Amino acid sequence: MAAKTKVICFANNKGGSGKSTTCSNVGYGLTQLGRKVLLIDGDMQLNLSLSLFDEDTVLRFAQGDKNLYEGIRRQDDLKDYIVHTAYENLDLIPSSTLMSSIEYELFTKWQREYILKKGIAGIVDSGEYDYILIDAPPTLGGWVMNILCASNEVIIPVEASPWGLFGLGNMFEFLDQVKQIAPDLGLGGIVITKVDTRKNYFRQTLESLKELDDVKVFDTYIRVDSGVEWSQDNNVPVMAYKKSSRSAKEYMELTKEIDSAK
Repeated sequence: MAAKTKVICFANNKGGSGKSTTCSNVGYGLTQLGRKVLLIDGDMQLNLSLSLFDEDTVLRFAQGDKNLYEGIRRQDDLKDYIVHTAYENLDLIPSSTLMSSIEYELFTKWQREYILKKGIAGIVDSGEYDYILIDAPPTLGGWVMNILCASNEVIIPVEASPWGLFGLGNMFEFLDQVKQIAPDLGLGGIVITKVDTRKNYFRQTLESLKELDDVKVFDTYIRVDSGVEWSQDNNVPVMAYKKSSRSAKEYMELTKEIDSAK
């Protein structure tokens, strides 16, 4: 009997929340726990792809015919769009800058909310991966609805800043709408990112989130760390770049929290 594949998306309609960084590092961290992981870059900004491959390679993926945009446009089985990364048990379906027009592509399709779910159905059913992690763009619309409908749960990274909670209410309202057609979608939790414990923003953010009913806030939070920026500059997850860094240790603890809930 094949193992059950868990599909988790990282979403927030506010940009700069650390979605791509969290997705890539949790993905890498899960492989360190012995899991096999597929990452899906659902954002035209290509940041998830850039966290694993150099810019020239990412652009080659984006301009070719083996990226997520082409797979969705053709409504193909997305297993044919998987590329292997330099890391054992960590694979990727890369994105394309053409994802900016994905809403138009979806508009013309029948049962458009489920195209991504159908595209990964064969991968999920095979049980080849323990996890599929999807990086969603910072928008609310048909494409993000596709991502949510394809997922078992959503994790929302929230930046500890004055505007970090801005728009979170809209995100929750959107999730309620999605649950009308995907009632099994769960909220995995909220992870607080870009934390500077010397500032009041973190305490204010944490207190505001703790007041929300039936919303899990992960115990692990991710502090501001130059190691993250250096790892991004070198196109590698921070845990692979500098395992001893503070952020690498925090992402590993977050990964363990997420994995323990499977």
